[in-house]
Amino acid sequence: MADDKPVNPVALTIAGSDPSGGAGLQADLKAFHQHGVYGASVVTLLTVQNTVTVDAVECLPPEMVLAQLDAVLVDIPPHAAKTGALGNAAIIEAVGERARHFTFPLVIDPVMVSKHGLPLIDPEAIDCFIRALLPHAFLLTPNLNEAARLTGLTVDTVAAMEVAAKALVEKGARNVLVKGGHLEGKAVDVLMADGKLIHLPARRIDTPHTHGTGCVLAASITARLAKGQGVEEAVRGAKDFVNRAIATNPGLGKGHGPVNLFTPC
Repeated sequence: MADDKPVNPVALTIAGSDPSGGAGLQADLKAFHQHGVYGASVVTLLTVQNTVTVDAVECLPPEMVLAQLDAVLVDIPPHAAKTGALGNAAIIEAVGERARHFTFPLVIDPVMVSKHGLPLIDPEAIDCFIRALLPHAFLLTPNLNEAARLTGLTVDTVAAMEVAAKALVEKGARNVLVKGGHLEGKAVDVLMADGKLIHLPARRIDTPHTHGTGCVLAASITARLAKGQGVEEAVRGAKDFVNRAIATNPGLGKGHGPVNLFTPC
């Protein structure tokens, strides 16, 4: 009879730890749960942070990252996965090697800097990221600064976001979502999916409580892909979830607080 029980889709996050719970794998797992998806996690690095500051970042040995990843893959294979902060070239190389064999969509959030401005990836690791991991992205989700660093372009307008999205597809990503939350004026994301450029506008919400929004967006997309949605549908649904989570944030912490991860889907 146990075999007759319905099985929830499984989503995996490969990311850093945020002890304050607003970003990183903790936020990913909360987002997975809200979307009705079983969440598994692989820890890549530890941070000492809260809503005000990041005081330390320590990467795990790549062997430990791979051991965690293999333990999940062999026993509870995911229907979709995402990466967050990977920290250094050794971890990126290791995860990229495994990603070559993934049979499920991989959402890559190229986390480079924390909300507080502290680097979460070694500068010399960016070339490794482009070579070893980016080509395995079913969806790449850079913000403006990340898109600029990955392409060498200035990305500060919607037109430039379109050019960057095309450039990142040429580098190997299957689909790209360039996030425009830091644009001057209207907030517009640019999605390049299946060769088509799509503008995704959203209303601006005046609040400092946006800690972890990039993580939550990528995790929500991953959960929706795990449930069988197409890339455009998953991105649109995830954006709606994140916008409502920002608008109803709980006001926790003394700095950039978390979004509302009790938001219903």
